[in-house]
Amino acid sequence: MLLTIRDAAERLQVTPRTLKYYEERGLVTPTRSEGRYRLYSEQDLEQFARILRLRSLGFSLQGIVEMLKRPMETLGEGRTGYSASSLREIEQALSQQIDAVDARIAAVRRELKEAQAVRGELARDLDYLRRRIAGESKEALLQERITASKSKRATRDAE
Repeated sequence: MLLTIRDAAERLQVTPRTLKYYEERGLVTPTRSEGRYRLYSEQDLEQFARILRLRSLGFSLQGIVEMLKRPMETLGEGRTGYSASSLREIEQALSQQIDAVDARIAAVRRELKEAQAVRGELARDLDYLRRRIAGESKEALLQERITASKSKRATRDAE
């Protein structure tokens, strides 16, 4: 039995747009009626259900595409699963994704550290301007900066 996109979406509890999106990504290819309407088979629905389960577990669509390329084997009692070699390939792909995310996290941390340093400089400049506007003399503020700089150097040298 074949289902229309509306019926398939209702059965899977998703929107028709979700089904179209997965089709655009090449995850499922429904048949077409003579009028070019999408028609989904039970096998298509099982594929969608599998994709939705993997998405709910946090897998990216790219990761799912990689997994769907892997062969399945029969586990018994009508169940299927990934072969040992497929599991190793999936593990490697996921490990690479984690490495890429770790690299991005490190880059973001470096950017954050740089942004915090710039913020500190701007805060000092703002403080200086506010104190000048309030009437403090340039000489007193300059002397304060020199004293603070010497104190920082002494602390750093002591460490």
